[in-house]
Amino acid sequence: MAPVITLKDVQDARERLRGSIYYSPCPHSQMLSRLTGQQVYLKLDNLQMTGAFKERGALNKILLLTAKQAKRGVIAASAGNHAQAVAYHATARGIHSQIVMPLPTPLVKVTATRGFGAEVILHGANYDEACEEALRRCEAEGLTFLHPFDDPAVIAGQGTLGLEMMEQIPQLEAVVVPIGGGGLIGGVACAIKESNPKIRVVGVQTAKLPSMPAAVAVHHPVTIEPATTIADGIAVRRAGDLTLPLVEQYVDEIVTVEEDEIANAILVLLEREKTLAEGAGATALASLLQHKTSLRNAHTGVLVCGGNIDVTLLSRIIERGMVKDGRMIRLRIHLLDKPGALHELTKLIAAHRVNIIDTLHNRAYYGVNLGETVIDINMETRGREQVEELLAALTEAGYTHSRVM
Repeated sequence: MAPVITLKDVQDARERLRGSIYYSPCPHSQMLSRLTGQQVYLKLDNLQMTGAFKERGALNKILLLTAKQAKRGVIAASAGNHAQAVAYHATARGIHSQIVMPLPTPLVKVTATRGFGAEVILHGANYDEACEEALRRCEAEGLTFLHPFDDPAVIAGQGTLGLEMMEQIPQLEAVVVPIGGGGLIGGVACAIKESNPKIRVVGVQTAKLPSMPAAVAVHHPVTIEPATTIADGIAVRRAGDLTLPLVEQYVDEIVTVEEDEIANAILVLLEREKTLAEGAGATALASLLQHKTSLRNAHTGVLVCGGNIDVTLLSRIIERGMVKDGRMIRLRIHLLDKPGALHELTKLIAAHRVNIIDTLHNRAYYGVNLGETVIDINMETRGREQVEELLAALTEAGYTHSRVM
């Protein structure tokens, strides 16, 4: 069977895209290298014009359209990065684009896609229903459908990332790549393995939707149950028919990461590297921070493939990350319901330099005895060590307390 794409396809895509796609930086991170036990280089494709790597594949496909196809226009189904990539590059070349987005798509993404010049159609409760509508319109109106990952031109375009990383990291020994439908890792793996088979390629998918490991296990794509994940950019229920053979041929290892691990990676990138990543964009780093891969002290390129994250979600992620690190804690403390009791408690807390964010008194729940009250206190701390010191002091002072998780 002929290969889906070849190294030449990726090299041709590279020349086609030259001057139109940002050559994103790939700096070495001393801090992340210490945390992961690797020599980490971050490939920052979250710095593309539309905030994600999807521009590469979308533009490569658009540049291969015939004059007749370009005149009729293109259509895609997407809830985020692919939508914006298609809209931006189609509009820049005078091509009309329709993007079908699920009804629950956040307004910020709908607005951004329209801002790049696309005609946005809101349809369906999820991506699958939006895709069905896009395919119906494609057939009815004679448009060209731009698949987000299962298309040779799209795969080859994404593969240009692999060529860039080999140029930017001459001593490259491994790459870690997020997996959704497989277009990104399929293209990158082909480019790298056909250039230097010794470089290891590791794929990372969210444990909530492990569609690629499921497909690899039975050697054909399978549709898994839907689930919600903060890595919405790779929330794909079925691996691609074209991408799976590439993954089986070129990818050395696939691991999965949990939601809290992804959230922690987003927070680490934000705090330590001053880099904003969306859930999908942080999965590769999450696998290294949690030591999920078999890599040991390798010169490792880590793809930060997107940075389009809703600010409300980001706020929740930061808060959850602070809880996980022990920098935010909620305690439920029993105390006598009498004047001065709260003052004595807060004085003890202040003595340990812990900052109170808010409090909630309760006299009717949690099995509170008459004459007592329970207070929930949210606090900011410097970390787990300070928390342990505070808990010990509360116990020594006779307070009954427990952590609220």
